[in-house]
Amino acid sequence: METTEINLEEHFQNKIDSEIRIEPKDWMPDAYRKTLVRQISQHAHSEIVGMLPEANWITRAPTLNRKKILLAKVQDEAGHGLYLYCAAETLGVTRDETINDLHSGKAKYSSIFNYPTLTWADMGAIGWLVDGAAILNQVPLCRASYGPYARAMVRICKEESFHQRQGYELMMKLAQGSPEQKAMAQDAFNRWWWPTLMMFGPKDADSGNTELSMKWRIKRFTNDELRQRFVDVSIPQAEYLGLTIPDPDLKFNEETRHYEFGEIDWDEFWKVVKGNGLCNKERIETRKKSFDDGAWVREAATAYHKKRKLREELSRKTV
Repeated sequence: METTEINLEEHFQNKIDSEIRIEPKDWMPDAYRKTLVRQISQHAHSEIVGMLPEANWITRAPTLNRKKILLAKVQDEAGHGLYLYCAAETLGVTRDETINDLHSGKAKYSSIFNYPTLTWADMGAIGWLVDGAAILNQVPLCRASYGPYARAMVRICKEESFHQRQGYELMMKLAQGSPEQKAMAQDAFNRWWWPTLMMFGPKDADSGNTELSMKWRIKRFTNDELRQRFVDVSIPQAEYLGLTIPDPDLKFNEETRHYEFGEIDWDEFWKVVKGNGLCNKERIETRKKSFDDGAWVREAATAYHKKRKLREELSRKTV
């Protein structure tokens, strides 16, 4: 490695250690750029694919008000995906490249979205648990070392906070409703609890990306730290709802002041990550179809942009 490159890397790490944001035109190591492209594009894909399980219930929402709330939430997720795709583009990758990586299976998205939404209560469980886990993951990203990513996360986290509240409110309504409604809430909680714990990623010992992401301050906390924080926050919330936690090994450690929970089914986690979950194929096929069906919109927008640009050029020439 040449002396100049060593000095650049030292300067780069000094900026990171001094909490100075890295911006698109700044020098950065190739590994840092690749790590960001992987994480930001994966995050964007998760927002877009994450629309599908909830969109499944828009036409079946029990009231007009619930339908409006769910429509607004799904629309928010689309916006989050667009913010993040734009952030990824500042690193030199194109939108087409990131989308193609998703469709080909090269790029991943959050494993949680490969589970089916079987009842209306799942809308509450996703809002409360899945978006709650997302908030714990994403609030520290507002302080990520890469400027465009950190700035995009500020608005995303504000909207995710609303999503989490409306999900918990929905679960509260069901838990306080008829015996059938409470049973539906408990069933949804049972099915989404463990997949939500898997959302934080593999155990720290099995995570190949954590060390560098922590060094570069893309991440501020490890997978296991965030998972523990989520459990500690969520158990009192579940107890307030009167729901039973689906973990016979759960107990509160008076010494550490943390909840100890059972072993996650890591075989299931890796099966889903590798594309063999209940809905993996369906999710990707749906995204591909949506992309193909929307080709005419992209073509029309491109044609309009070219036409407008040509008019502006002609207008300048005649002045």
